[in-house]
Amino acid sequence: MSGSVYKVIELVGTSTTSWEDAAKNAVEKAAQSLKDLRVAEVTTLDMRIEDNKVAAFRAKVSLSFKYHTG
Repeated sequence: MSGSVYKVIELVGTSTTSWEDAAKNAVEKAAQSLKDLRVAEVTTLDMRIEDNKVAAFRAKVSLSFKYHTG
């Protein structure tokens, strides 16, 4: 019986528009260098504040991808 192994990494995406865009940015950037992305789970949402205003939305994302050996 053969099974698959997945690696999980944690990323933080940012956006000046929304948390959704921040999470999307994290996944799309990871996709530029990783193969076989599987599941992305948003674990934390927060905002960066400057001069008492929201400057950026941030999304911490746990991203899994298939682990290939060799």
